[in-house]
Amino acid sequence: MRANAWLRTWRLAVAVVACSIASATQAAAAESLLGKAPDFELLDVAGKRHASGEWTEAKAVVVMFLGTECPLAKIYAGRVNQLAATYGPRGVRFVAIDANVQDTAEEIAAFVRDNELQFPVLVDPGNTVADRFGAVRTPEVFLIDGNRMVRYHGRVDDQYGVGVQRSEPTRRDLVEALDELLAGKDVSQAELPVAGCFIGRATKPTASDIIYSKHVARIFQQHCVECHRPGEIGPFPLTSYQETVGWGETIREVVSEGRMPPWFADPRHGKFFNDCRLSDEQKRQIGQWVAGGCPEGDPHDLPEPRQFVNGWNIAEPNLVLKMAQEPYHVPPEGVIDYQNFVIDPKFTEDKWIVASEARPGNRAVVHHILVFLKTPDDKDDILRGSLLAAYAPGSPPRTAHTKGLAKKIPAGSKIVMQIHYTPTGKAQDDLSSFGLVFCDAKEVTQVVESGWALNILFEIPPGAKDYKVLSQHRFADDRLLLAMTPHMHVRGKSFRYEAIYPDKRREILLDVPRWDFNWQIDYELAEPKLMPKGTVIRCEAHYDNSADNPSNPDPKRAVRFGEQTWDEMMIGWFVACTLPADTKTAQTKTSGP
Repeated sequence: MRANAWLRTWRLAVAVVACSIASATQAAAAESLLGKAPDFELLDVAGKRHASGEWTEAKAVVVMFLGTECPLAKIYAGRVNQLAATYGPRGVRFVAIDANVQDTAEEIAAFVRDNELQFPVLVDPGNTVADRFGAVRTPEVFLIDGNRMVRYHGRVDDQYGVGVQRSEPTRRDLVEALDELLAGKDVSQAELPVAGCFIGRATKPTASDIIYSKHVARIFQQHCVECHRPGEIGPFPLTSYQETVGWGETIREVVSEGRMPPWFADPRHGKFFNDCRLSDEQKRQIGQWVAGGCPEGDPHDLPEPRQFVNGWNIAEPNLVLKMAQEPYHVPPEGVIDYQNFVIDPKFTEDKWIVASEARPGNRAVVHHILVFLKTPDDKDDILRGSLLAAYAPGSPPRTAHTKGLAKKIPAGSKIVMQIHYTPTGKAQDDLSSFGLVFCDAKEVTQVVESGWALNILFEIPPGAKDYKVLSQHRFADDRLLLAMTPHMHVRGKSFRYEAIYPDKRREILLDVPRWDFNWQIDYELAEPKLMPKGTVIRCEAHYDNSADNPSNPDPKRAVRFGEQTWDEMMIGWFVACTLPADTKTAQTKTSGP
C-alpha cells in the first residue's frame, strides 16, 4: 500500500536566496581586484552609449554587476538604488552592468523598470567588461575613486548570503567604504566576500560525452523543473537549453555542495517517497557537462517536456477561494504582523478533499501561507484547527496519492489563511488564493488527519550553542503515519523524530542533522508506518543561539516561542490516517527496527 503525503508545510519564502545563490567564499581568492579600474564602453538598455570617461568629474563611481534572475541581485538592486539617491548629491555616480548570457535585452529592461532603477544599467555581451574587472558573481560591487582606482570590492552588506538571512545587516560594507572614501580616509575593509550567482558567461563547448539534450535535460526534468519553471518558486526557469546554459557554474556549485536539490534527511533512517537527492552519477554528469562548456547536442534527442496544470500543481481545483475581496496592501518597510484572513465557504454539507494548494498572489512579498480549518466546534484560537495547506519553500501542494484517502471539512466550517508578508522596499499588493479538489464521501476509506508534537514553553539561554528542546505526541488510536515536517526558525540546528512503541521499542523515524530554515521540507514516507494505540512520537530539536550562528539576530537574547522569525518555534508536524476498515490491528505488524 502506498499512501503518501498530506503535510507539506510552511514556505518561509526567502529560501530562494539560499537555494540558488552560489557560495560566499570568493573574496579575492587568487589575487586582489583592487588597483587601476578598467576603461569600458557599453550600451544601456535603451541603446544609449556610456563610457567610463563620462564620470571623470565624479568623486567616486560604484559599479555593480547584476543579473535579472539572481535572488540576491533582486534584493540588492533596490538597496543600491536607495544609496544612489543618498550619495548622488555628494558626487557619487552609480552604474550597473549585466553580463549574463541568459539575460535578454527585454528582460534587463523589464528589470530596470520593475525596480525603478535611477542609474544606467549597461549590457555586457560576451562578458568582456566583467572579465576586465575580474567580476565573478551577482551582485558584486566595485567602488572607484576620482583617480580611477578601485578602492573597495565585495558585497553590498552582510544581511543575506548562503544559508544566511539576518533581520538587518551587521555591517553595511558599501556604505562604510563610501563614507571613508568621501572623508579622505583609507577604506578599512577594502575586499570582502561576495555571495551570489555566478555571472552567466559565454562558453565554448568542447567535445564531451555528456550533453544537454541526451543527459542533463533529463536530470533537470526529473529533479528541477517542478520548481524551476515560469510562475513557480524557482528564481529562474530550467525548461530549455537557452534558459539553462548561463546557469551552468551556479548549478554545478550548488549541486556539488548538496544545496540543490534541497534534501536534508539522514539516509540511514527511513525511506521517503519524495527523496529528491541526485545520485552520484547524476552529479558527475552535471559536473562533466559544465566542465565541457555546457554543450547542447541535438534538440531532437530532448525528452518530452513534463506537463503541468496551468497555474496549479494539483489537478484543476473544484473550488478556488480568495483570501479577501480586495488585495492586501504591503508597505515598503517595517515588520508586518501575521495577517489572518477568515473565509466562509458556506459549506452546507461535509466536504472531502483529496488535494489542496495555497497560491501566493505576489511571491515577492508573501513569506509563507498556512491554511487552517476552523470547524463549528473550534471555539478557541482559530489557528488550533487542522492544517489544510501551506505555501513555503520545500512544501509543494498536498495530494492524497492513494485512492480512498481524504480529509474532512465539516459543514459550517470556515477557513483561515494566515499570511506572513515581508516588505521589499517597494509598496506592493497581494491577493493570494487557495484551491481544493473534492471527492465523493462514498469513495473515502481512510480519513487523513494532521497533528503536531508541540512545545511552547522553552527558553533558549543567550549564547547557547546546542540547546535541546523536546516535544511529544501520543496516539490515542491506531494510525498510519504518512509524513513529517519539522519546523524551527533561524536558530534551529537539528531535528529528530523518534517513535516509542507500546512494547518500549524505539525507532528513529526521521533525522535532520543539518536544519536549514530556508527549506521547510515535508518528508513523505515511502510506505505508511503503523503507529499502534499508545505509541509516542518524540521530537528532539537543537538550537544554536550563539554568535557563531550567522543567522542569529541577537545572541545576547533569551529566546522563547513566537511567530516572528527572531523568536523560535518547536513543532513536529505530522500527517497520519485511519486504518482501512477491514484492517485488524492484531494482524498488522509494526514496521519497527
